[in-house]
Amino acid sequence: MSVNLIPTVLYSAMVGVVLSALVRIFTITKPKQTMYLSGLLVLLFIHIMGELYIFTGVFQYAPAIAGFQLPVRMLMGPALYFYAYKAMFPNSKISLKAHLLALLGPAVVFLSMIPFIFSITPEQKLALAEPSTRDPELWKIAVFVCLFTAVTFIVVTFAYLIAALRLHSRHRKQLMDKYSAIEQRAMDWLKVILILWGLVWLFYTANYAASFFGLNWFAMRSLLPIFELAVLVSFLNLALKQLELSEPEEAKKPEVQPREAVISHDKMQLIADKLITAMSEKALFKDEDLSLNGLSTAISVSENHISETLSQFMNTNFFQFVNGYRIEEAKNLLTNSDMLVSSIAFEVGFKSKSTFNSAFKKRVGATPTDYKKNN
Repeated sequence: MSVNLIPTVLYSAMVGVVLSALVRIFTITKPKQTMYLSGLLVLLFIHIMGELYIFTGVFQYAPAIAGFQLPVRMLMGPALYFYAYKAMFPNSKISLKAHLLALLGPAVVFLSMIPFIFSITPEQKLALAEPSTRDPELWKIAVFVCLFTAVTFIVVTFAYLIAALRLHSRHRKQLMDKYSAIEQRAMDWLKVILILWGLVWLFYTANYAASFFGLNWFAMRSLLPIFELAVLVSFLNLALKQLELSEPEEAKKPEVQPREAVISHDKMQLIADKLITAMSEKALFKDEDLSLNGLSTAISVSENHISETLSQFMNTNFFQFVNGYRIEEAKNLLTNSDMLVSSIAFEVGFKSKSTFNSAFKKRVGATPTDYKKNN
């Protein structure tokens, strides 16, 4: 039995990572969020076992089950999307229609595999592994099935990855309408992870399809599992940390269409004056946990009316409005005091120096340190 050592070791390590993550998930009492993460891990486990089935040479002893993992792989994209959805909106329900739509990919792939499953015997499947023993007609069937599943996998998976990225973008925008600090809530790490998973699956599919034309690169067999292992470990580390974060408030699912103004121009002017007074005279922006709810209580104006005034009358959102005052105060302190940059960041209401530096540079065009030197 021929064993590809490096891929076998790496995929075996992935099995351990997935199983340890599943054990850890069972200790976290947040079933709404953990259910879809657990499901995604089970699918990844099946995918990994499919790779070990090939690289360890087990297929030589069980050729009848060749391709068992192909329909299951079609669910990884939907599962990642469902996980992202529940992580951002834990109290929202995913419709039955969405679940049924996710089964379309596996169903299409299974139908395409029927000739391979029922028309080719286990002995003939094993013979297909070697050019010298394969039947040309049966090989055409195998190549068609594999290329069709590869294309279907890419189309389905990337459709769900793009949907997840759009969902994250809308979620982040909505948070900016409610909070002045969104670092922990925004799950910005998820955007990077989604892109990395997309690259993993793109390279995997390209390598998988190329192998049927005799293109087997040692670098791809070794480097791709390393990349996949690194992404898997990073994803699980961040996902498990996210589960442990306490979230007292949850943003509602974002509206698709922008709202039209329902209060008068004069009333919005009065609310705008109250907002400016709350920031410039009462310096509410210095509260690092200031939220739309807190500001609403402070000026006795409903959250909806504040949001409407900010968006329709002042052409901004809550996050930009509050942080604008924080940065203006920071500019004043950088110019007229000897305070350290880190001290100024916390003084004006930012939760971290890195967030302060990023927001300051985006608005002013220079880092706080450079601004202080030049002023």
